[in-house]
This record gives sequence, C-alpha cells and structure tokens, in this order.
Amino acid sequence: MSTENEGTAVPPAPSAPPVPVETPASVKSAAPVGAAPSASAPGQGFGEPPTHQGFAQHAPGAAEAGWPPPPPATPAYADGGGAGAEWGSSYQQPAPKPKAGRGGLVAAILVAALVAGGVGGGIGYTLAKDNDGSSGSTTVSASDSGGSVKRDAGTVAGVAAKALPSTVTIEAQSSSGEGGTGTGFVFDKQGHIVTNNHVVAEAVDGGKLTATFPDGKKYNAEVVGHAQGYDVAVIKLKSAPSNLQPLTLGDSDKVAVGDSTIAIGAPFGLSNTVTTGIISAKNRPVASSDGSSSSKASYMSALQTDASINPGNSGGPLLDAQGSVIGINSAIQSSSSGGLGSSGQSGSIGLGFAIPINQAKYVAQELIKTGKPVYPVIGASVSLEEGTGGAKITEQGASGSDAITPNGPAAKAGLKPGDVITKLDDMVIDSGPTLIGEIWTHRPGATVKLTYTRDGKARTTDVTLGERVGDS
Repeated sequence: MSTENEGTAVPPAPSAPPVPVETPASVKSAAPVGAAPSASAPGQGFGEPPTHQGFAQHAPGAAEAGWPPPPPATPAYADGGGAGAEWGSSYQQPAPKPKAGRGGLVAAILVAALVAGGVGGGIGYTLAKDNDGSSGSTTVSASDSGGSVKRDAGTVAGVAAKALPSTVTIEAQSSSGEGGTGTGFVFDKQGHIVTNNHVVAEAVDGGKLTATFPDGKKYNAEVVGHAQGYDVAVIKLKSAPSNLQPLTLGDSDKVAVGDSTIAIGAPFGLSNTVTTGIISAKNRPVASSDGSSSSKASYMSALQTDASINPGNSGGPLLDAQGSVIGINSAIQSSSSGGLGSSGQSGSIGLGFAIPINQAKYVAQELIKTGKPVYPVIGASVSLEEGTGGAKITEQGASGSDAITPNGPAAKAGLKPGDVITKLDDMVIDSGPTLIGEIWTHRPGATVKLTYTRDGKARTTDVTLGERVGDS
C-alpha cells in the first residue's frame, strides 16, 4: 500500500499479509532493515520497490545508507494511472478573485441555494402558522411534547463535543512561503501537540507554525521533534493556555475490525470536521511519501478505516466510540493522483490509514524527551522488490558494503545474504516494506522470532532488535 502527499502519487507498498494488493511492475532494489532506501536507486519506489535501510544497508544500485528513504524519482502514479494515497492539504497563498469560471459559478449556486432555502423556509413557516388552528392538523412541536435532545457521552455528537476543543488546525509555512495545512491534538497539559511529520515539515528550518483551536484562538508554535520514518511530529504551543485538556489515549492493540471510528480534522482546510466509520482492517503495510525528489519515505503498519479522510485530516485523531485516540490519521488511498480541481488532490474513497496510537505515543514521548526518534533495527539489507515471497536479504549493501551488519542483530542470529524472511512472530511477511513496518511497531531491545527460508528449507531464529537514533 502506498501513499501520496498533496495529490502527488507514490508507487504502492505491499498489501497486508498474507494477500498482497495489485501493484505496478516491480523494480529491483534493496534496503537495509533498520534504516531506509534513498533516492539514488533508479526507479526506486514502493510499487517499484525502493531500497530501504530500515534494517541495515542497501544493495548495489540502491541509494546510500541512511534513513529515511526518499521516494522514487518518478512516482508510479504521476501519470494518474493506478491508485495512490494522499497526505495533508497543500498551502497556497490567496489568489486574486477570478472574474469568471467554475469558482464563481459554484459560489453563485451556493448563494442561490441559501437564498432559496431561506425563501422556502419562510413560506413553510407561513403556511404552518396559517394552518396552526385548523382541526385537521396532526403536527406536534417539540416544545409541546416536552422532549429535549440528549447527546450522551457515547454518541458521535457527545464524543465530538468533548474531543473538538482539544484538536487544532495547523498551518506550517517555510521561509519561502510554501507550506501546508493539517491537524493535531493536545497530548499533554504542557502544550505539546501531536501531528504528522509531513504536516510540519515545511516549518522545521526557520519556518512559521501556528495552531488554531475551534474557538478561534491561535497560538504560535515550534517543532519539538519530528520522525520522518514514523511520520510523527510533536510541536509545542508558545504561551500555552493553562486549561488545556489532553485527549485520552486508547489501546490500538485491542482495536478490532468492525469497531466504530470517528475522525476529526481539517479536510481541504475545512477545520473542525467530524466524520465516522469503522476499522476496516488492521496491520495494513503502508509506505507514504509526497513523491518529491527531496522527500523520504515513511512506513507504518496501519489501522485502516472507511471514515472519510481527506487532505488536511493528516495528523488529526482517529477516535473510538468512547472518544479515546486509537490512531493518527496519516494517509488515504485514492483512485487517481488528481481530479479535485487544479491542485490535483484526490478525495476519500473510503480507504484511510492511521498510525496506531501505541506506536505514536512511544515516538512522541521520545521526541519530547530527546528531540530525536529512535528506530529498532535488525542490521540487514533487504530487497523491496515484489514477488520474492518475503523480505529477501540482499547479497550486498549500499556502495558495496556488507548486507549483514558485522556483529549486528541479524549477524548474531545467524542470518545470511539470500535468506528470505517470511514471518515475524505470527505476522506473515510478504515483502521488505512489510517487514520494516512490522519491526517499527516494536522497540529497541525487544526480541522477535523470525521465520525464514534458506535453500528451500524453513528455519526460525530469535533476533534482539538494535537501535538507531535519528532519521539520518
């Protein structure tokens, strides 16, 4: 499953195991497990698998070692073919009002509709008033019945009423004026806001960052830390108010397919929008990137939801029926790389992806503590090529380096180049990106059981994950 940012498509990453989704023709490349692929690999992508140093180093022809990997130079969906997914909505400076065109027509129709609605309402009220005393009337008003609308805590309206005051619309702008709009939510009373890395990326180096609450109060903010690989970032409000109410964090491991979901965000800049749906899948491997030459990829084992998520929802909370955060909305699958106006952004087709909150919470806490992300690694370069039946350890890493890091976790566990990893604990691994996403749901120091094939025979070994600090 692959994602695209701002309407720019990215080749697909593998589907959730065990059945892979249809993807573009693969291109051979490799990536180290524990790091990520870089942009130098020809045709590198996620449907044209990029190299990824999520685990060690790249194979020949792959990019230089280091994380996170950049997206392919030519995204597989750039021509509008195939499927893609999107990130936060793009930021644009206000343009002069057009003298004519579709925008004016839509505005005119909207005004006309509002006026017609007002006239219709007036006529309806008049007729109702004139007939109020007629003996044939069976209408009973709410005030006559004595009823009142009750929005209990467990209803969508009740959850939204409680959660909305703790969500913000984020505007990030670089020093050159470029930027984007996304969403975030209150993480603690100290003023930390959790969001996506790609939402605030433009403001990391000397840019401008603001967070606006539903009541209209706007605060300047600064980036505390950001994790490109996880696509998680933490910002902090300057002069934060004393009455902040952090959202309750749920347990994403206990989420079940079919559970109700509520998403809050600013789709296409429409702040404080609430949509609903269900969890439609778990552990969905997703590779996300904006498709630009300077962007590097992110991987997640995502919660999939059919709640309507659009560009601008990125970074916002995905809530359960009790109002607890179970994920961070990060990407959507789209039927094409464009189609909604001149921006080329696609809208929701009912396939949205969220970073599980158990993983995001850990990442956010590390960012607040040290300002840098920490990644678990196995110290082996794996191919991102499709059709290998698993995550294949390459024969060589980047720039001729070893595919297995000397004295690293994989080496200590007895893994060798050519081994094909097919399972991590009980999770089926169908490709390199799937392995990367699954490893990153763990923490450094954790021990996992890897099932792999060598010379046609299945074997197992325990691997204690190492760690790498930072994205580079």
